[in-house]
Amino acid sequence: MAEGFAKHYGRDVLRASSSGLSPVETVIPETVFIMNEAGIDISGHVPMWYQPLQVARYDVVVNMSGYRLPGKPPKELIEWKIEDPFQKSAAVYRRVRAEIEQNVMQLVLRLRREQRR
Repeated sequence: MAEGFAKHYGRDVLRASSSGLSPVETVIPETVFIMNEAGIDISGHVPMWYQPLQVARYDVVVNMSGYRLPGKPPKELIEWKIEDPFQKSAAVYRRVRAEIEQNVMQLVLRLRREQRR
């Protein structure tokens, strides 16, 4: 969800990609449905493994896993405490979607302010 929102709202200030510590093989259909409700298609997204050796390529890494990331710390690490909606109700998915969207927008706005300096 975060990558979808980042690509939708922040193309002018970031290039988003996402990965996980234990990603599923495909995007869960409930997640695709909930994001489609928000007008964002993530059906083509391919879950990827977090690659600690690639961290140096990124200016900002957002960790939503609730676990410490392996390897060398990134230049900037942001921790978001986000509930995992997997196998929960549509209401939980929608609440989590709204929380992620808000966090992404705050990050995009911060990056825009920093770009203007």
